[in-house]
Amino acid sequence: MLEGTDERLVDELYAIQALRFGEFRLKSGALSPFYVDLRIIISYPTLLQAIARRIVALLAPLTFQRVAGIPYAGLPIATAVSLTEGFPMVYARKEAKDHGIKRVIEGKFAAGETVVLIDDVITDGASKFEAAEPLLQAGLIVKDFAIFLDREQGGADRLREKGYALHSALRISDVLVHLRDAGQLPRDQFARCMDFIATVRF
Repeated sequence: MLEGTDERLVDELYAIQALRFGEFRLKSGALSPFYVDLRIIISYPTLLQAIARRIVALLAPLTFQRVAGIPYAGLPIATAVSLTEGFPMVYARKEAKDHGIKRVIEGKFAAGETVVLIDDVITDGASKFEAAEPLLQAGLIVKDFAIFLDREQGGADRLREKGYALHSALRISDVLVHLRDAGQLPRDQFARCMDFIATVRF
């Protein structure tokens, strides 16, 4: 169940079409009746700040020295979080530079420091493991992932199996219930979305 602030966040995301309904091909190849496109929030700074504050709340009980944004959607969120609270930030490049000093990780850090990875959405968790690997190879410690929206399709379980903890601000099922109750999502479409969440696991 969403509370007032989260309800307003979801309403804003729906209004800018960061939450869409129809038929969408996912990276896995599956056809989804909904799509979450949080990359668009970079054009809405007030909304980006609100999402950053939700992530900051997730980080409050955790112990860490740095935050890391997962390219590409997680980078602006992590940057906003860093600016909001003054957390030092790093990020791993998707590809190493082939010139200069050929850095894989941007930003200052020391081996043995703990870093929390930040991203927009989690589905199956595969991209989260890929994002953590270069940080681990550099000697950083990764225990936690702070994600804005959990699609509830296996990602949390897969992270847990590997010894990581997932901290998510919102769950897609709560988002869908709110949109249904607000009259934005027809009941038949709501049912298709909920059935997809329950039956399609990655």
